[in-house]
Amino acid sequence: MRRGGPSVLGIVLAGGEGKRLMPLTADRAKPAVTFGGTYRLVDFVLSNLVNADILRICVLTQYKSHSLDRHITTTWRMSSLLGNYVTPVPAQQRLGPRWYLGSADAILQSLNLVYDERPEYVAVFGADHVYRMDPRQMLAQHIESGAGVTVAGIRVPRGESSSFGVISPASDGQTVERFLEKPADPAGLADDPDCVFASMGNYIFTTKALIEALQRDAEDPGSVHDMGGSILPQLTDRGEAQLYDFSANHVPGETTRDQGYWRDVGTLDAYYEAHMDLIAERPTFNLYNRQWPIYTHSGQLSPARFNAGGIASESIISAGCLIRGQVTRSVLSPGVVVDPGAVVQGSVLHDNVHIGRGAVVRGAVLDKNVEVPPGATIGVNPERDSELYTVSKGGVIALGKDQQVP
Repeated sequence: MRRGGPSVLGIVLAGGEGKRLMPLTADRAKPAVTFGGTYRLVDFVLSNLVNADILRICVLTQYKSHSLDRHITTTWRMSSLLGNYVTPVPAQQRLGPRWYLGSADAILQSLNLVYDERPEYVAVFGADHVYRMDPRQMLAQHIESGAGVTVAGIRVPRGESSSFGVISPASDGQTVERFLEKPADPAGLADDPDCVFASMGNYIFTTKALIEALQRDAEDPGSVHDMGGSILPQLTDRGEAQLYDFSANHVPGETTRDQGYWRDVGTLDAYYEAHMDLIAERPTFNLYNRQWPIYTHSGQLSPARFNAGGIASESIISAGCLIRGQVTRSVLSPGVVVDPGAVVQGSVLHDNVHIGRGAVVRGAVLDKNVEVPPGATIGVNPERDSELYTVSKGGVIALGKDQQVP
């Protein structure tokens, strides 16, 4: 935080495998997956923290972290003169020769970072969600309440409860009465029985409360050592947990359509649908808010070029693309080439994908360097697609990095 304000250390949890996003996570950690053409998923949480003047941030990594480590070290360079940094921290095995047992154990094994900085508060945020948020507003509520932990919550339909940690607030609307990890049938909210508060995976801790909770958890042989499954229920039982309602958060430049937008893009269907949110005339999530920017680095590339009658509509076309075919309702990352006569519809194409002459690609996510030969089709023959490629429950076709197309 700025000089004179409360001291806050940011810890970003970025060590998950992301199995539900396969094949996009076959070669990289989930937070390193490309989103919106030029961004990585981790850029959203880092941008929110940095925009809020939380300028000392540790990113805890573990699985297939090379791509993520490289992106952070080459993109997120802060002012060393002022002592600010964003640094990846691999699993250090400080408590023995073992990997992290869970997200709480990841922080326990990295407490040296907290001891070195001696912050008053620690912001522990997840690394794989798409949203804008000003953490300062959540921090202000946390300080005022005197809680040990404040957890950000967002209203979701009760039927989706099994995908989230569910927060049950007390009658004051703020004290957490119960915290249930992915319950099958929780009670609805008092003012909206069809909704529950889902945890966004963003927590602000008073440092002393965090350290004590982690130490108690480490001594519990029955614990799963997870932030949502262990630490939050523990602090809830002690009366030290508070809810922060994300709907009360406002960032500069937001629109009425994207205020309160938050997406967990942990599945192929969610990942695809979040991309479709970007391309409407009035997008549900607006990438073009310059007052609360999402930062990244997309390299030194020439502008996108359209030749030979190539056209694109309702799409995001990144720098370095060459469009000589037809692109509609799609998101193209840098360096994509669409040859004459090719058709791309409702698709997400990552870096350097090449769509050959006369090929058709519909409703697909193609990871980097995929080459679709001339005349080939993806998304035209469902039976053939299911034999050759990964197909989600919602019908999204996904090809992994460098995957061959017959």
